[in-house]
Amino acid sequence: MSTDHSKMERVVATDCGSTTTKAILIEKRDGIFRLIKRGEAPTTVEAPVEDVTKGVLNAITELEELTNIKLLENNNIIKPRRSGDEGTDIYISTSSAGGGLQMMVAGVVKTMTAESAERAALGAGAIVMDVIASNDMRPIHEKIERIRHLRPDMILLSGGTDGGTIKHVVELAEIIKAANPKPRLGISYSLPVIFAGNQTASKEITETLGSITSLQITDNIRPTLETENLMPARLKIQDLFLEHVMAHAPGYKTLMEWTDVDIMPTPGAVGLIMQKIAKKKNINIVGVDIGGATTDVFSVFGEVFNRTVSANLGMSYSISQVFAEAGAENIMRWLPFKPNMVDIRNRIKNKMIRPTTIPQTLEELVIEQALAREALRLAFIQHKSLAVGLKGVQQQRTISDAFSQKTSGETIIDMFHLDMLVGSGGVLSHAPRRNQSALMMIDAFEPKGLTELTVDSIFMMPQLGVLSQVHETAATDVFEKDCLIYLGTSVCPDGQIKGSGKPALHIKLEMPDGKSVEEEIPYGEIKVIPLGHDEKAKAEIRPLNGLDMGAGKNKKIDAELNGGVVGVVIDTRGRPLDISLNDPLRVQNMIKWFNAIDMYPQEFGKLIGG
Repeated sequence: MSTDHSKMERVVATDCGSTTTKAILIEKRDGIFRLIKRGEAPTTVEAPVEDVTKGVLNAITELEELTNIKLLENNNIIKPRRSGDEGTDIYISTSSAGGGLQMMVAGVVKTMTAESAERAALGAGAIVMDVIASNDMRPIHEKIERIRHLRPDMILLSGGTDGGTIKHVVELAEIIKAANPKPRLGISYSLPVIFAGNQTASKEITETLGSITSLQITDNIRPTLETENLMPARLKIQDLFLEHVMAHAPGYKTLMEWTDVDIMPTPGAVGLIMQKIAKKKNINIVGVDIGGATTDVFSVFGEVFNRTVSANLGMSYSISQVFAEAGAENIMRWLPFKPNMVDIRNRIKNKMIRPTTIPQTLEELVIEQALAREALRLAFIQHKSLAVGLKGVQQQRTISDAFSQKTSGETIIDMFHLDMLVGSGGVLSHAPRRNQSALMMIDAFEPKGLTELTVDSIFMMPQLGVLSQVHETAATDVFEKDCLIYLGTSVCPDGQIKGSGKPALHIKLEMPDGKSVEEEIPYGEIKVIPLGHDEKAKAEIRPLNGLDMGAGKNKKIDAELNGGVVGVVIDTRGRPLDISLNDPLRVQNMIKWFNAIDMYPQEFGKLIGG
């Protein structure tokens, strides 16, 4: 674009969600970019309006009313900024309206090229509807019917290392040709198919699919068994998302003309800001966005980015699936009272048929947060199963290889080396108390060692992801100052001790006011030490009785702990967490832990009969 973005001082950004369009106004004040106001309006991609720009204009109108700054004129965004403080320097947007980007991927070997293709699509912000592989044991007619039935927005075809056999990947192309799928949006255009496989097969793939699809050929995502090259395919997916999918959604052509930067799929933009922050701070991050229908998990370990979508795990539309997949016992073990199975089932069904309702009583809140723990736990298990080293690689193992992404099919998520956990979505961002968000994340993700806990205040990560492409400083300023709420640091030793009451951890803290705190904490406890936001404490932590803080069993670590609105949360319940519904002390322990972190108000005692 011709605009000099380096001199910008005001940004209007929108995120067009499936139900709500969110608009934010960012300005540079005292040399730092800050969030000024946020507005929202219903998304207008469906009948009777069927024009996404109407929802965008309504959300920006709310910004105008909240700030008394004129941003619109004749149903257009005023830019560049005028004298008299009207308009904005740039306008940017993300979108998941219309169901977002829905893709299918195909690969020759399910656990190798097909899995790499799935990582490429997920990282670009897509929902992967199905993965088809030559060796997935389904008959050909079933694969053809599956493609026709799902009607994806796009297909990513991969398979074979460069220079290898082309037989199987060409057979996959013939299956796609036989299915001749029709796109979900825009009946007049050809379905986009991206070929990112063995480049030797490009001629045969073009002959098979070139005339019936909008075929694009890009670099092989698995040029050799030892390497994975996902970025060219991800960029091509996002280009075609704009060119084909968004171009045929109601009103998007106008929206694309308004924006100063290409519209990105919402999850792709969230992944982008996570990667920028991880690189800037040189840290490993896991982030989660738990919604009504899906739960997205993002991770950046080293330079490796992964994203997964658990399309069946959510807090409203998919709540019954959470109950079915987790099982009644796993959900009820988080309740600080003896649960009534019939009552729990009825509450879950009520939530499914009235998905927009929120808890009205303390008991409903406790049950919803129990369900959230299991949705988060299951989504993270799925994420770890996909965030793995490359499978199919055979090479000698050395000490350095032991930590390389390229050596095995084991997960690359190492909880001892996780620096920051970011929670987002209504159940985490809008929990009545931040303490509740902190414990839900600790229970679900089971961090080990030292981990900084944060939540996204109002879910503006998508807009900041796009902004980071234009002005990285502005995006990271707002991300750190206004987007993230720092809860504090979790201190969680790994391992288990047989028998309760034995000492688990000796901690000595040098507090900001010069005072020192020194305690020995028994096994099976939660303890909170207040430490405010922007405060740090020097810590000497020694795990006891065979527990491990990351340096080895019983080995002391020295660290600087960051504070937050909750403080330092010490969890000596052991890893993995062993909480059973049948434990006779379970209710007593849950009450003790909840009280220790100040989860609920005084009325909590009446709820559980205490």
